[in-house]
Amino acid sequence: MSGDIEGIGAAVTAGLAGHAVEPRHGETGAARAGARCLNCGTVLAGSHCHYCGQRADVHRSFGAIGHDLVHAIFHFEGKIWNTLPLLSWRPGDLTRRYIHGERARFISPLALFLFAVFLTYAVLAIVGSGDFASGVNDGLGLDKALAEQTRTTAITDSMQREVDRIDTELAKKGLPVAKRQELQAERETLQKSAEYLGVARSRSKEERAADRAAGPPVLDDPAEQVKTSTDFIARNKIDTGVAFIDHGLEKAFANPQLVFYKLQANAYKFAWALIPLSLPFMWLLFPFSRRFHTYDHFVFVTYSISFMLLLFVVVRLLNLTVIGDLATFFALLYVPLHMYRQLRGAYRSSGFGSLVRMILLFFFCQFAVIGFMLLLLALGMSG
Repeated sequence: MSGDIEGIGAAVTAGLAGHAVEPRHGETGAARAGARCLNCGTVLAGSHCHYCGQRADVHRSFGAIGHDLVHAIFHFEGKIWNTLPLLSWRPGDLTRRYIHGERARFISPLALFLFAVFLTYAVLAIVGSGDFASGVNDGLGLDKALAEQTRTTAITDSMQREVDRIDTELAKKGLPVAKRQELQAERETLQKSAEYLGVARSRSKEERAADRAAGPPVLDDPAEQVKTSTDFIARNKIDTGVAFIDHGLEKAFANPQLVFYKLQANAYKFAWALIPLSLPFMWLLFPFSRRFHTYDHFVFVTYSISFMLLLFVVVRLLNLTVIGDLATFFALLYVPLHMYRQLRGAYRSSGFGSLVRMILLFFFCQFAVIGFMLLLLALGMSG
């Protein structure tokens, strides 16, 4: 229930955010003769003040509240019907036309990006991430691995602390034989309990040092690899020498599910970071070119990311129907085609040049996403 409310709230915020940064377009209505702008006092000559841009027709009725809300969320002042068809099928034309000054007809890249981010969050809050977003997690068993890690961490950490205490006692000189035998028996019991849990943590410092040097095993099963690698790091308590990193790692290993939740929350809050992370890679596609500027790449990247988010929303909703798998399949096929069409149309590249750049951009996107995930991971562990 709370997720639904958050989702609806995010959807409303999406429209209002886009509405706030996007200028009005397409409204009708003329001012009365001699009427003045209620904002700046300029004599009106049309439906809007030519000096400050405010509408001449200002509503104060209760019904106007609902009209403005619905208008802000769904209509985007009529520009959405000019923008979305081009963004979907002719993204290069949309990008080029916007860069070259044809802007009153289309939603600005930043407004569309804000709307797409909020809408994505709203849909995920209401219906969940589903197979399209979390299929990798489900396939790898990440959620299960994190849950298992959380359940066993408190117990095994307690065992390890007890074993370290026993090792310290056993290292003392002059320890009575009976006391030494009692401690050794207690240590063996802890060792067997740890092995029963499947996490052999109760070992000596020398054994843990040897384990760190060997590293985690490489397994064929991705799910087992995730669990094994996570447990290896947590078990050996790797010391980076940087206090805040070690503190973050300690919190992450103590409660990995909380860190995963923070990753999801920060992905929504810091989605804008994908834009500056992507701009250097766009420059690499056209190095030292004087024809294109940083602003051109910004428009390209922002429109592209917005489309990917909106495509994800559509596919996620279709996943609730019987054609969900088919929609996912075609969406994955269309993503590289969309990148190719946008590159060729926006930069007027040749077919071969656009194809090469599309392949490079596909790999660059992975680097940008990895950088974004590392940023989220750092924020999740430090928060």
